[in-house]
Amino acid sequence: MDLRNPLGVHALVWVGGTGPADVTAAIGKTKAAGYDLLEFSLHDSINLDVARTRAELEAAGLRAACSRGLAMDADISSDDPAVVERGEKLLHESLRVAAGLGASHLTGALYSAFGSYARPLSAAGRANVVAVLRRLAKEARGTGVTLGLEVCNRYETNVVNTARDALRLADDIGEDNVVVHLDTYHMNIEENDMVRPVLDLGERLGYVHIGENHRGYLGSGHLDFTSFFHALGQIGYTGPITFESFSSAVVAPGLSADLSIWRNLWDDGEHLARHARDFISTHLSAVPA
Repeated sequence: MDLRNPLGVHALVWVGGTGPADVTAAIGKTKAAGYDLLEFSLHDSINLDVARTRAELEAAGLRAACSRGLAMDADISSDDPAVVERGEKLLHESLRVAAGLGASHLTGALYSAFGSYARPLSAAGRANVVAVLRRLAKEARGTGVTLGLEVCNRYETNVVNTARDALRLADDIGEDNVVVHLDTYHMNIEENDMVRPVLDLGERLGYVHIGENHRGYLGSGHLDFTSFFHALGQIGYTGPITFESFSSAVVAPGLSADLSIWRNLWDDGEHLARHARDFISTHLSAVPA
């Protein structure tokens, strides 16, 4: 089946870490499951051998993308200059890792920490986000890495919760290598439906996460994937579509707690991933050309 979108899978479907053995396993399983792209979370990038990983990806014929969020003590949406400085440093380090891997995208909640905030975003905090991400986007020019603003739910950030929030932020950043990243799991919580956000974004949509409402097997929840995929077809979306799912069967220290992964929604990542690829391919093939 000839699909126009690169199909990706998140490494946490396979492994919890980014050490050499985990990376080799994730690359092998991604290739075997028929995916085109492997997404790495950079929460554990200190253990990632960038040169070796890039060589293994190239040998397997796989593309890469990277994602991350920040921490409360390194949050660029903070009012505290020292906290913002730590967050900016982390982002620039992450960009260097992504570029070193040959990744197409560095995406995620680049604009804030993961977590439930006790108050709304301040004007000063938003100004910090804009300034830091503008500088990051300027540095990203020439690296081949596009920055993505992932739209996350209210329990994980107070900066960007809807597609229109992300559009306003991207407009204020004002750099054309910054795109919006939609995630169906988060859309289910915050958006009115699965169509309008896609149409609102149009060509500004640059990355997609496909996840069920409970983060388990695609099609076992209540999300309206048919409408979502048809909306992607309506705007002519050709960017990556990456399957993201989490279970306590695969534990990433720190990140699993940040994402509140307390349940075993699946035990067999290989069966899950093959099912997801078939599910996504079937929906894409049903979209009118």
